[in-house]
Amino acid sequence: MRNVFDYLTDFIPMDTMGLHRIDLERMEINAVAEVARDGVVKMIQDEVMIFPVDDELLALIKESHARNVMVSIHNHPETLPKSAIRCFPHLASRSVITVSLRIQNEVIGGLVLSAEGYDRYTEQHAALLELVKEPIALAMSNAWRFQEMARLKDLLVEDNRALATDLERVSGTQVIGADTGLSQVMEMIQSVAPMSNPVLLLGETGTGKEVIANAIQLLSLRHNGPMVRVQCGAIPETLLDSELFGHEKGAFTGAIERKRGRFERANGGTIFLDEIGELTPDAQVKLLRVLQEKQFERVGGNQTLTADVRVIVATHRDLAQMVREGRFREDLWYRLNVFPIQIPPLRFRRQDIPLLIRYFVERKAREMNLEKIPKISPENIERLKAYDWPGNVRELQNVIERSLILSRGGILSFPTLGTSTRPQTSARMFAQSSKSKTLNEVTAEHIRQTLAETGGRIAGPGGAARILAIHPSTLRSRMGKLGIEQSRSFKMKE
Repeated sequence: MRNVFDYLTDFIPMDTMGLHRIDLERMEINAVAEVARDGVVKMIQDEVMIFPVDDELLALIKESHARNVMVSIHNHPETLPKSAIRCFPHLASRSVITVSLRIQNEVIGGLVLSAEGYDRYTEQHAALLELVKEPIALAMSNAWRFQEMARLKDLLVEDNRALATDLERVSGTQVIGADTGLSQVMEMIQSVAPMSNPVLLLGETGTGKEVIANAIQLLSLRHNGPMVRVQCGAIPETLLDSELFGHEKGAFTGAIERKRGRFERANGGTIFLDEIGELTPDAQVKLLRVLQEKQFERVGGNQTLTADVRVIVATHRDLAQMVREGRFREDLWYRLNVFPIQIPPLRFRRQDIPLLIRYFVERKAREMNLEKIPKISPENIERLKAYDWPGNVRELQNVIERSLILSRGGILSFPTLGTSTRPQTSARMFAQSSKSKTLNEVTAEHIRQTLAETGGRIAGPGGAARILAIHPSTLRSRMGKLGIEQSRSFKMKE
């Protein structure tokens, strides 16, 4: 602006030059910068100056656009819109010349020159300004887009930070038992975390593989990068490639726009692939290529993309057996099995159960907004330690949550321990009723029993989906197929 002002004053009389951005969607004029003859350069950033676009000014903008008038001369204040005089009172005693700035025939702003006195501008001045309107429009458009990108980037950083905080709160990052039952696991984590090698987490369902993956990410050099989680078993086979690697517009029915996949979103960070054994053969091939060459293509695309991603995978399946059966690629297995970490089941680290109980009681009590944290008797703690926990840490969490719901702030008790949890109840139900009931009947009976315990609540803390360890939408779908209605009949007994 300073350079343009100094250059133009050799050809055009002016005392001030202002640059303004017009936002017709919000009906606003944003003052961007102003330069004066006395050398003042005012960049309007911190104190944003916004002026409304009234009907008179809007009509003038539309008229100049319709007539394709790019430069307008106002040698007397009577020809200026009254709103312009209200916003800029100093123009009342000056001649004014305005330059419409457009990009691809869209009005994006204006350049306003003023000179003391009347009848200061001529058509020759207007012709000279025609020569500079385009580069000024491009400069302002690029500068505005740069500012907008910077603003969106800051918002994205804040959103990622907030999302990471939420994910840490939901999935947990504190490794309970790091100094006791999981001490050997923590030693392995500390050894591999600073590296970029793939990590394979092995263990039964509910042992806390995602918490271990979080710990690896937080201790790694990529801790400031994204942590993208993928539940391979929860994504339909037809959409798995699209979710992992993205797709191009028109790649398949419903692909109305280009979509970035999880690997693109995890660039510079870590991707956690839970239940890796659920990957399709085609997805296994692409994953192998990403691990070896860090390259992939979107579905329906031919452009080769790269991603700097650290891969952590987890499974409760026997991948070696799946390789022997031809259900998992041998070369991918060898590539993933560089650094396997076996997470012991809860029954093999009973010394951690009291610590886990305290952690879950305090955490769930806060989530449920209980006034005080309930207590557990030493006898009940011993009962919980003696139980084998076939569902591992996840089952313990569900049992604690259910007890908090039923206790209503009193001392926690576990009258149904070993009988109402999903693995034992299911086994008992199947054993007792396999001769007289079908599988659907047994399943429906178990769902109804769980709904009765939760008062008909499906989702959220203490909901039936959480207790049954399935997604709420999956539970609702199964209820629909089995003819189970979520009605008022499912109410807790007082």
